[in-house]
Amino acid sequence: MRGLVYDGPGKRAWTEVPDPVIQQPGDAIIRVDAVTICGTDLHILGGDVPAVQPGRILGHEAVGTVVETGSAVHGLAVGDRVLASCITACGICRFCREGSYGQCLGGGGWILGHLVDGVQAEFARIRYADLSTYHLPDGVSDEAAVLLADILPTSYEVGVLNGRVRPGDTVAIVGAGPIGLAAIITARLFSPAHVVAIDKAESRLQAAKVVGADVTVLAADDPLAAVRSLTGGLGADVAMEAVGTPATFELCAALVRPGGRVANIGVHGGPATLHLEDLWIRNVTITTGLVDTYSTPRLLDMLVAGQLDIGHMVTHRFRLPEIMEAYDVFSRPAETGALKVVLTR
Repeated sequence: MRGLVYDGPGKRAWTEVPDPVIQQPGDAIIRVDAVTICGTDLHILGGDVPAVQPGRILGHEAVGTVVETGSAVHGLAVGDRVLASCITACGICRFCREGSYGQCLGGGGWILGHLVDGVQAEFARIRYADLSTYHLPDGVSDEAAVLLADILPTSYEVGVLNGRVRPGDTVAIVGAGPIGLAAIITARLFSPAHVVAIDKAESRLQAAKVVGADVTVLAADDPLAAVRSLTGGLGADVAMEAVGTPATFELCAALVRPGGRVANIGVHGGPATLHLEDLWIRNVTITTGLVDTYSTPRLLDMLVAGQLDIGHMVTHRFRLPEIMEAYDVFSRPAETGALKVVLTR
């Protein structure tokens, strides 16, 4: 088969790789029907995730069809259509028992496209398949479902729930890429008074308006003044960092009001300055997090019920063998207008 292989910082290739095989009784092999590219994949290619070794097949967001199961898999059958979660869960370690699947001690957590071969390939091996996949109803398209593999639960759990968004809040989201847009969509579930999207690209701010942002601000146009003007000078109740750079984290810390919450969602490849000399006296709460995907079943139910409008997030579509071109388009969003790209068989 073919897969998208990481060959070191800045290097990737769509090339022949060995077919995945059942290695443990809880494994399943899926035929990849739809897959997408994540900003985290770009961080890997940028050298920001040194645990990823050359030769690794990338990718952690896919919809597929089960083609083989291990002897200990009981909830899946050949032919089942499934969402492969970005997080793998053993189900029995301390963290999995608490629902913190991202911190799994039993060989799970974020491993796909990170510590084991991922899903940007024609076929993929899924560990602990009973607990790390979700059956998909017939009425849910591959394109919609694949967005629930990572970006929707990540934004919802690490941004909205960690940030404790409440009715009437002013929510500032720094970064209007796919994660930021998903944060806007899921923040709106809690009836905030204002959702402010901040980005340096006008095209992404237009997308933010489409999915529910009340106010959009170019990063160069003094977002601090814009947020304070909405809040009587106080600042945002919740500020979400959805980029992963020192500047955007520090902007969130400046935007938040006394007693407010900063929820860091972005993947950081380097240190950011934490201005405790300013923050300690303002009672600011800062949260970080890797998604656990405990919310995936609920989000899937909302998708089926028509309560999540995510159709605007996919801007480019490719066939799987066109993945090199898809990476090129996704990595230049200011030029291409790319938000989420989806590749299908």
